[in-house]
Amino acid sequence: MADEAPTVRQPVRDRVLAALEAAPGVDRSGPGREDFLRRFDAHFGSLAGLFEQLYGERGDWEDQLAQLVVGCAESWQQRPAALKDLDARREADPGWFQSEEMLGAVCYVDRYAGDLEGLRARIPYFRELGLTYLHLMPLFLAPEPNSDGGYAVSSYREVKPALGTMEQLRGLADELRGHGISLVVDFIFNHTSNEHEWARRAAAGEQEFEDYFWIFPDRTMPDAYERTVREIFPDDHPGSFVPMPDGRWVWATFHSFQWDLNYSNPAVFRAMAAEMLFLANQGVEILRMDAVAFIWKRLGTACESLPEAHLLLRAFNAVCRIAAPSLLFKSEAIVHPDEVVQYISPAECQISYNPLEMALTWEALATRDASLLGQALERRHSLPDGTSWVNYVRSHDDIGWTFADEDAAEFGIKGFDHRRFLNRFYVNRYPGSFARGVPFQDNPRTGDCRISGTTASLAGLEDVTDPSDSPALRRVLLAHSIAVSTGGIPLLYLGDEVGQLNDYAYAEEPGHGADSRWVHRPHYPAELYGHRNDPGTVPGAVYAGLKKMLAVRSRTPELAGNRLIGFGTGTRHVLGYQRPAEDAVVLVLANFSDEPQHVTSLTLSGFLTAATDLFTGQTVLLEDGITLPPQEFVWLRARSA
Repeated sequence: MADEAPTVRQPVRDRVLAALEAAPGVDRSGPGREDFLRRFDAHFGSLAGLFEQLYGERGDWEDQLAQLVVGCAESWQQRPAALKDLDARREADPGWFQSEEMLGAVCYVDRYAGDLEGLRARIPYFRELGLTYLHLMPLFLAPEPNSDGGYAVSSYREVKPALGTMEQLRGLADELRGHGISLVVDFIFNHTSNEHEWARRAAAGEQEFEDYFWIFPDRTMPDAYERTVREIFPDDHPGSFVPMPDGRWVWATFHSFQWDLNYSNPAVFRAMAAEMLFLANQGVEILRMDAVAFIWKRLGTACESLPEAHLLLRAFNAVCRIAAPSLLFKSEAIVHPDEVVQYISPAECQISYNPLEMALTWEALATRDASLLGQALERRHSLPDGTSWVNYVRSHDDIGWTFADEDAAEFGIKGFDHRRFLNRFYVNRYPGSFARGVPFQDNPRTGDCRISGTTASLAGLEDVTDPSDSPALRRVLLAHSIAVSTGGIPLLYLGDEVGQLNDYAYAEEPGHGADSRWVHRPHYPAELYGHRNDPGTVPGAVYAGLKKMLAVRSRTPELAGNRLIGFGTGTRHVLGYQRPAEDAVVLVLANFSDEPQHVTSLTLSGFLTAATDLFTGQTVLLEDGITLPPQEFVWLRARSA
């Protein structure tokens, strides 16, 4: 189906078609040409309309558009037959990623498996776990040792030599796809490293590449922009600009070695579209679109989440619908909850991280109060058709408390004070805290910080040796139960499924000492995996609990998709929600308290008396209500009375 877009004038279309006919690199009679032209007919109107909105004030915008489409045609010609077959399958089943059998995992290649060949050797384990989606953290060429965890890319077409080669990555993608596992990588498209060829040529004074970045001769324009732009990493550098060796200034939102790309230049759009299509042709099926909120700049604004950022995403999407139609985008937008959802649509990012659910799951564990989490599920969980959340307990990144102050105020909670409490709690500075987190960018004067730590350490599993009656173990499973049952794609950080703890020796590794997030990016825990099939051990108990949970999900069609309806449990300690289907619902009840909690028969009176416990298969009678032990949850298939 064609995307909605402004009508494109026929002369523009004719000019682009003429450019296609004249392009020496485009085969005008080869196999697949008709398929390309069909996709061109379906999506060119959208692409051209968006391109005109972005660049129509430039006299060369039509020429730039024609060059872009020629690049799409050349990329389509180079696309392997197996990936064209995948395109056709995904076109026939556009909701494939909403299945109840979807399961994602994420890891750093070097830390989890050494290199790409080592990772390939772990495919049998990925199949054991049931993965259908594997996200490899940044693995492209980057400056060492300071690379921001790989998010400073020096080449989108070269793998870090220590990890392997692009040929090996392509082979890995093929083998994963053969086992039903989609390869996911990061597309860091807001910036490059200062060692990227484009940046080096800009630094050398080549005008073409100077225009790829935001470079100014003095502080006049940087000062003007910085009046309204916030500092992201003040510990690295003040403001948003850094000096170049020759006295000029370049925009660097994040680290001094990450130079922001100038998307007001259509040549940058074309160049990045080419990099995107190159990765798609290597077998990458999903791109995590990094720092989407920052990709457009305009003087006098915060330069975050501007309308043009959405136009850019839609334009990139239209490029992919023409030349790599099975490729999906995943949004990474750590912004106000109202802004997160703005990036999610079939025409922008089809899937998105759900940072609010993640943060509020940890908030509920700390407070033993599920009110904010329940409110978020009722108010902010809904998504457009054809899209999906990626739900996770923790990621490679820190935890920030992203809830909206106005939401918290409805429960009498002051946002600033509550964030300070949560920060203290999760770095074990609060009396009675179970958590063993580590502060990230800690400011003792203001109490501001974000939180680093593995799931096990944050949940208090560090001192547990006997899993038979462990609140910490129950917290780990409770947190995962929310990510697994609320809808979308559940995502595991590999190692969490066997209870991996913080790596407090992270600072001894070159380039890691100033970044506490490496505490929760440990190396492969071979010993823990060795115990995963022994439920009498802590790693075995965590693994068994998660495997059982995932098995139940995979055979429960009500848990597909995103649709969720809130359910008031009558107690702030117990989270409730419903996953509806045609003739039944799955009712989820989760007790965040350290004490047993009772959900009354009156609260459950909207359902027929008999429900089925999806974990045990047993009938549960609701006429006496349900009592949940501490940190326990239940999934019930129930029918309306």
